[in-house]
Amino acid sequence: MRARHPLGISSDMAPMLDLINAYAPLLAAEAAAEAGSGGLDPADLEQAVWLRLLERGRAPTDSAAWLREAVHREAREARHRARRELPYEPGHLAAGPSVEHQALDAELRRSLRAVIRKLPGRCPQLLSALLSRSDPTYREISRELGISQGSLGPLRSRCLGCLRARLGSED
Repeated sequence: MRARHPLGISSDMAPMLDLINAYAPLLAAEAAAEAGSGGLDPADLEQAVWLRLLERGRAPTDSAAWLREAVHREAREARHRARRELPYEPGHLAAGPSVEHQALDAELRRSLRAVIRKLPGRCPQLLSALLSRSDPTYREISRELGISQGSLGPLRSRCLGCLRARLGSED
């Protein structure tokens, strides 16, 4: 049976506790230095490094160097997150498109597809493939339509010209 620490910590964690006690002042100083240069909270950095150490499950061979590097890494990641994240401001919902805007977009897409279906030749198939949500490559479209890949560009230009003319005449 394993011996237990007075605080209920197993004996295999005792070296980790010794490490924490020995390096707490160094970690506090390193975290304060890193945090001061970037507007970070030193306590957050300390907590993140201790967590990383506990997840590691064993003491590093060069603890001081490992702690310095871990503080630097955590600070860099925190600054990176801060650039990506936006603070939450109560009362300001993340504004997505309104229901009316979504309905108008759907109607515009429906109208566009209706005009595309009326185009001559292979234009309906080509433009439908180009507007597909699956975003096929020119190679896939050429196989699907049985047209050489080199012909797709000129055909697309002619089809877009026809579409432009149709849309212009419907105004």
